[in-house]
Amino acid sequence: MRINLGEDEQPEIGLIALIDCIFFLLMFFMVATSFKQPTNLKKQPELPVTLPVSQVSLEPGESGPPPLVIGVDQDGKMFLDGAPVSTQILHGRLKQEAAANPGRRIRIDGDQLAKYQDIVHVLDLCQFERLTNISMHTRSAQ
Repeated sequence: MRINLGEDEQPEIGLIALIDCIFFLLMFFMVATSFKQPTNLKKQPELPVTLPVSQVSLEPGESGPPPLVIGVDQDGKMFLDGAPVSTQILHGRLKQEAAANPGRRIRIDGDQLAKYQDIVHVLDLCQFERLTNISMHTRSAQ
């Protein structure tokens, strides 16, 4: 005697579970391969820059008027030819120098502990007045 259990259904493969397993394996291999580091390369420093040492600050054969010296100390205070000045006074003096002599040499003496932004501010003032003959004063190597 045969027992009828209902309609005969074909077995199904659960595609949702199979897709989840495939994505899991894919993520596993992606993460596992991203941690592999090359072993034969030397570790590079973050900034591979070696700052130069100046042997001579000015060429002995330079002629013409002496440069306009702008100093910046470690607190960001500015000096013009040794006298403390404000940003407005410095800007006015640079405007006068640009009108009188557009090729005037400018020398920036920045303290080694001065913020880079303070030096860039002085450079921006010079560039705004189209003074482009700018040099940075360094210490000579001894």
